Amino acid sequence: MKTLVILAHPNMEVSRVNQRWKEELLQHSNDITIHEIYKAYPDWNIDVSREQKLMEAYDHIILQFPLYWYSYPPLLKKWFDDVFTYGWAYGSKGNKLHGKKLGIAMSIGDKKENYSQNGSVSFTVDEVITPFKASINHVGAVALPYFAVFGASFQVTDEEINQSAKEYIRYIYKYQHAAGNPVGLNRK
Repeated sequence: MKTLVILAHPNMEVSRVNQRWKEELLQHSNDITIHEIYKAYPDWNIDVSREQKLMEAYDHIILQFPLYWYSYPPLLKKWFDDVFTYGWAYGSKGNKLHGKKLGIAMSIGDKKENYSQNGSVSFTVDEVITPFKASINHVGAVALPYFAVFGASFQVTDEEINQSAKEYIRYIYKYQHAAGNPVGLNRK
């Protein structure tokens, strides 16, 4: 089984984490396909049919992006709105994503300890990504645990980024071949 990574970073040239993750993904191109939506749609005119066919061709899909203001980049939001249509992704006949394994991989600018009830964010990452959990559940997909690196904006070292890239690949392979419903986003 191959994995599709929907990469949504509006400024890859300046990204330390997502750029390094992409480099690592490219070393596994026999098993992992990268689809950069900011590169594919610089005019924001999403080819819905193309995107739906692409998603139908994979059973393991990862959404990779930087967490922006406790959400996802704007083109990824538009991509969700345009691609996850009634009658395709949900509704009485919308079953194209049923049973597919969906995960998210995020670079998070702030420190991990700030993502707690007592931290400066006052919410856990699981709470922040609730819209993803709801969307994945709504379309009948199998939600995977999230993958993240913290401190991407100011404190993560090159060594930690390189280590996270290796861990990201292990995360993908772990769930790429996992059967059933792993304990993840939709178990919370």
